[in-house]
Amino acid sequence: MNTKEHEVMKMRGSADVSYLGQSVDSMIWEFMKEKGIPGLTLAIVQAPYIPRVVGYGLSDTGERRLASANTMWPAGPISQAFAAVAVMQLFEDGTLGLEDKLGDHIPEVPEEWYDIEILQMLRHASGLPDCQTDGFDIYREWEFKEVLDLISKEALHFTPGTEVEWSASNFLMLTEIVERVSGETYHDFVTERQIHFLGLKRTGFAEDLENFRHEDVSLTENIHQLFKKDGTYIDPTEPAASYDELGRRTGRAASSALRGVGDIWASAQDISFWDIGLAGGVLIHELEHRKLVYAPWNLPDGREVPGVAGWQFYKHRGLMDIKGSVPGYSSFLSRFTHPDELVCVTLLANKEGIDFTNLGRRIAGAFGDLLSTNYDDNKLYLFEGQFPVKDMVRRLKSVLEEKKIPVFAEFDHAKNAEEAGLSLRPTTVVVFGAPKVGTGLMQEDQSISLELPLRIALWEDETGSTWLAFPRMERLAGEYGLGSHPVVGKMQELLEELVRKAGSLYA
Repeated sequence: MNTKEHEVMKMRGSADVSYLGQSVDSMIWEFMKEKGIPGLTLAIVQAPYIPRVVGYGLSDTGERRLASANTMWPAGPISQAFAAVAVMQLFEDGTLGLEDKLGDHIPEVPEEWYDIEILQMLRHASGLPDCQTDGFDIYREWEFKEVLDLISKEALHFTPGTEVEWSASNFLMLTEIVERVSGETYHDFVTERQIHFLGLKRTGFAEDLENFRHEDVSLTENIHQLFKKDGTYIDPTEPAASYDELGRRTGRAASSALRGVGDIWASAQDISFWDIGLAGGVLIHELEHRKLVYAPWNLPDGREVPGVAGWQFYKHRGLMDIKGSVPGYSSFLSRFTHPDELVCVTLLANKEGIDFTNLGRRIAGAFGDLLSTNYDDNKLYLFEGQFPVKDMVRRLKSVLEEKKIPVFAEFDHAKNAEEAGLSLRPTTVVVFGAPKVGTGLMQEDQSISLELPLRIALWEDETGSTWLAFPRMERLAGEYGLGSHPVVGKMQELLEELVRKAGSLYA
């Protein structure tokens, strides 16, 4: 059902922050329960305002701290965007060229790397092997030379500029260049030119967290006491904490191990504030310069690449997002850049491996009908893709092959329509499954065989956006009284992984 057909168009500042009959609060709380997320903070931007910042659950389950507007979380891959700004600021200063060669700034790199360009590293198009390989310890401090020695043992994965492959090494090199060109540590350069420049009060690096004064409640049976006597402890700024399944606290990754790719800690509100400044030209001044790192580009063979510096780009109203995990935490920032209105959604949580893409889109829909998917998000799990339908079908089948999941059928409805003398935008359904999984459901109720094997639909809509979708498994199985069957949740997780990998540049 098209949301425009059954909802009154929301005006800016509307008190109705619901989508398809569900409030933002209930959407988030249901999502947290489903994914086992202890705590989360949401921030919404309708530029230049940040009209909603809300904490849910516990930012630290061990010490019973509440997630709040002031909670500081690891920004994870959003840190790449801070690094990209630092590079572009030096470019606008005239002290760094985007076509500068890696070897000119770091002459000790292997000769094979010498001609890699700054822009190629920003685009993850350098071919540099990833320094975060098996055995790389993100909890210890690293000297640049140590990491360089580690990764220089491996050859380039491809000729620079010809392919795209995410690699933390790109941003390690870029942050090292920032240090050598600016004459400051990367920490100090970002602190001065972004954090202090914008007046961000709850943003820093892991090593800065102790500078944000907060009470050690472990000394008082996890009950806050100091706010009763000292006003500086009212509504405190506290770092989040994460715990594993055995209740062991997750360590804080060293900034030197995640430099440029996971070293920033911030509140959701600060990230939103920073993002407004970035989108508006406060941090990177010239529009043409921003386009270099915040717009799709083309490889020499003509293929479009919908991503730069961790940002991924979509067709719908200039949508872009940056997201992912570091140990113990997940982060998400999406931005609709349409000139009518800039809307951003920030989500930060203390559980890793969480993909907020679908939830973030539904939250955006609650703040403006034009930001919604225009499909029934209650019935379907929808994921906007970054590639043409035919490419996503190929990518989906490749992932299924890797997982040794058989494909039973592929229906190209557009081709069938053409053969019948009709026209239809690209629309394909891929049918697949594993008998060991589906049989368990059919043993409970054979009539659910009507819904099996599993299938994913891929199509292009009237605006040029491409989609991947499948029925929400709990709801579908619930129609047969099997919504709580243990295999249903596993099916949902598998399908979410498949659409993410088939539809995303940085999967």
